[in-house]
Amino acid sequence: MMALRASGRCAGTLGRLTVVRRCARPTAGGRDGSRWEGVVGLEVHAQLCCNSKLFSGSHVQFSAPPNSLVSYLDASLPGTLPVLNKHCVEGAVKTALAVNCTINKKSTFDRKHYFYADLPVGYQITQQRCPIAVDGNLAYSLSVGKNNMIPKSVRIKQIQLEQDSGKSLHDDARTQTLIDLNRAEGQLRVDANISVHQPGEPYGVRTEVKNINSARFLARAIDYEIQRQIEVLENGGKILNETRAFDYKSGQTISMRDKEGKQDYRFMPEPNLPPLIIYDNETLPANMNPQQVVNIDSIREQLPELPCVKRTRLVEKYGIRNEHSFTLVNEDGLVQFYERVVEQTQASPKKIIGWVINDFLALLKQDNFKVHQSPISPTDMAEVLNLLEDRLISSSVAKQVLVELWKGDGKTATQIVELKELGLIKDQKKLEQICQSVIENHPTEVSEIRQGNWKVINKLIGQVQRATHGRTSPSLVKSILEKKLS
Repeated sequence: MMALRASGRCAGTLGRLTVVRRCARPTAGGRDGSRWEGVVGLEVHAQLCCNSKLFSGSHVQFSAPPNSLVSYLDASLPGTLPVLNKHCVEGAVKTALAVNCTINKKSTFDRKHYFYADLPVGYQITQQRCPIAVDGNLAYSLSVGKNNMIPKSVRIKQIQLEQDSGKSLHDDARTQTLIDLNRAEGQLRVDANISVHQPGEPYGVRTEVKNINSARFLARAIDYEIQRQIEVLENGGKILNETRAFDYKSGQTISMRDKEGKQDYRFMPEPNLPPLIIYDNETLPANMNPQQVVNIDSIREQLPELPCVKRTRLVEKYGIRNEHSFTLVNEDGLVQFYERVVEQTQASPKKIIGWVINDFLALLKQDNFKVHQSPISPTDMAEVLNLLEDRLISSSVAKQVLVELWKGDGKTATQIVELKELGLIKDQKKLEQICQSVIENHPTEVSEIRQGNWKVINKLIGQVQRATHGRTSPSLVKSILEKKLS
């Protein structure tokens, strides 16, 4: 199971979203050679990006002074009532559409009772029985080896909106705890439910590792907990149904509390919120103001092209490799850059991809730039590649021109080639003279070639390229050298 719980930062409150998934971890070997399989369920708490909170109009602002953004409702004063934030609902619907969930046009809110200082009212408003969305899936690819991508998918149990709690602040001396009711501020928190069993056997007793705040720590916590449980079982021990914490310094999980006698949350319907009704184009009443309701179809039209769809389109349309599509999609703005270059050049999409993800990305990374900060525009890149396609420059010169363009002097690729005299040498006689000079100055390599080791000719080609500052066609140079050495 994977529970994704997104906190509401929408117009501001404390709010969350829950998606639930279960996946089998690859089998792990025990000390005695037995095989074990881990089962992992994730509950992901993620903020919804809004300006105010889920059930109140208080503003949301990261690092605001403690308790400076608190309404009467947030402080749990008697007589205050929650008002649902429409933007948070729209964010939940977008998430549901992105992970292919079935959206419930009627969902309800519940009270989850527990007593803790950062929740002064004594209960949390959530969606336990009938959440906003259920039964989804998320497709992704797993990189195995250098160029092998294996398609995978994750099952999503449900997505739910949930009120966020406050934040406990402990002093250095651990003598007191202060409460900040602005919001919890965590953009991403994950609870991992982990168990192990041998294939074919029932699932084992699970433990819950709480409040992990990064994907890297999540992976470490899961790997550690799976191995810990295997060792306990193989030593004759028993796995306890407990809550554990992950210590990122030691890389270990630590027992927090036993779940066997866990408190009853006493879920009950939230009396102050009516059922949440959302619509699509077919069910939207003709006399209802579209601005006052949440319309699934309208939100679907606003969704951008999703990453998995974009990757598939790039591979099918341009014939590029799957791993290259990941590179394009993962770098903000790189897909648009690549496609604009494709539109403006005669070079093949497969050839362009190498220049974009190797040479162009290398320039970006050397200055830690984003694509939109690049001094090289798609038009600039296309002009360089057109010069290369027209055999006016060599590939090594093309790299030099990109470096010059990166300086942002305002010159075009063609102007750089002309000013620095970087165009290919077209004088056949001059080129033959250069090749002859290289042959005469490298007798050892020439001797090896004449003894049958023609691979050495690449060294001579490199010397010609060096002598001409890259202004020659390697294939033409090879042809001239082969003729002279035959």
